[in-house]
Order: sequence, then structure tokens, then C-alpha cells
Amino acid sequence: MLYLFIGIGGIIGSMLRYLVSIIAVQIWGKDFPLGTLLINLSGSFFLGWFTSAIVNQKKMHPYILTAISTGIVGSYTTFSTFCFETVHLFQMENYLKAFFYLLLSLFGGLFFVRLGVNVGEQQIKK
Repeated sequence: MLYLFIGIGGIIGSMLRYLVSIIAVQIWGKDFPLGTLLINLSGSFFLGWFTSAIVNQKKMHPYILTAISTGIVGSYTTFSTFCFETVHLFQMENYLKAFFYLLLSLFGGLFFVRLGVNVGEQQIKK
């Protein structure tokens, strides 16, 4: 049954990722992988918040928690696409964009996880 919950979460997360990617390309174009960056940063924030505010409270069924964290967030965020797009920027000799994307993804991801944890912890204290 757990696998079914994860699978349903995976469907939802991958559809959300595709939707955000399409919208990002329509708004900002293809010059910079902003869609993947937004996806990974928002997923980092959500996972940090979700873990500190929801998972640690242990008020949800473990299947639901796993469906959300592993299923939805796991399929919504995408490390492999980030890596591919970084290599592609280097191959296209867009070195400044590649380094900017790499650093912003790494440090932005860490920042947004911490921000999410802080927000979650603040909600618990209220």
C-alpha cells in the first residue's frame, strides 16, 4: 500500500514539475534554466518546512508523509535535470551562466531548506 501512495505522489509531483517548467519557459524563455531552479528551490523550501512543521509532529499517517516527501517532492525536484542543464550551459560555452546556475542552485537550495525549517519551527512554537 505504501508503494501506491508513493506512486500517486510521484504522479502529482512530476505533473507539477512539468507545469512549472512549461510556465517558466513561456514567461522567461529558454536562455537560462529558471524553471528547474525555481522547482528545486521551492522543493527545498517545502521539504525543509514539511519536515520540521509536519513530519516531526507525527500527526499524519506515515504513508501520507512518505507520499508527500518521497512521492511528490521527490518527483517534483530534479537533481538529474539540474546536472544536465549545467553541463549543457558549459557545452554551449555559457560559462558565467553555468557557474551562476550551479552556485545559485547549490547555495540557494541550502538556504531555502534552512528557511523552510525555520518557518516550520516557528509555526510549531505558536
